[in-house]
Amino acid sequence: MTDVLAGKVAVVTGANSGIGLAIAKRFAAEGARVFLAGRRQEPLDAAVAEIGPAATGVRTDVSVQADLDGLYSVVREEAGRIDVLVANAGSAVPQRLGEITEEAIDATFGTNVKGTIFTVQKALPLLSDGASVVVTGSTSTLRPGPGLEIYGASKAAVRNLVRSWALSAQERKFRVNVLSPGPTETPGLIGAVGQDHRLASEVPLGRIGRPDEIAAVATFLASDASSFVNGVDWFVDGGQAQV
Repeated sequence: MTDVLAGKVAVVTGANSGIGLAIAKRFAAEGARVFLAGRRQEPLDAAVAEIGPAATGVRTDVSVQADLDGLYSVVREEAGRIDVLVANAGSAVPQRLGEITEEAIDATFGTNVKGTIFTVQKALPLLSDGASVVVTGSTSTLRPGPGLEIYGASKAAVRNLVRSWALSAQERKFRVNVLSPGPTETPGLIGAVGQDHRLASEVPLGRIGRPDEIAAVATFLASDASSFVNGVDWFVDGGQAQV
């Protein structure tokens, strides 16, 4: 590793497993102090143990504002600032039109949209000048899969939020970008669509992605190497949504 995040303080939500955990691990390996937020205590504890002394875990449901207050209280007391914020927590309830329930809408938008808004808004007092905010999007904004229309709509909302937030980068002294993975080998994907590796056939590279490949791009967006990158949607999808 190159220590490109040496001395930085990072917060990663949805860091229990999958892409969030891969990002937290990569950030720590690159020299950052990392605060991991996740809803489930046991896997959160396991993630912190795996990363080591550079990691602190805080049980957080981003759809609950009191939980976010608790997360940022810990960050304020232990680090005093945030240099990198990754709003990664997300959920998907696969349902097709004609089957969609109010509960599915509330759960998906509660985490993916409301949770993202307040994850960023409540972090504002702690963001250092020049901070990097990374919001996890999805190729579903361009190519929603069967049964993922509510999920795709929530991620499209997130993309539009980032466009708006990027306009205030000069005033707020932070930059914000979207990181949009394609199909990636994570527990979340398996839970949503099952062991359906037919997805690989939709990717020009002929395979689905690995969490560490997404984490590598997140590290670039978090680092000073991307200091003039703002308001962009970075697709890490093997070309799935590009051709």
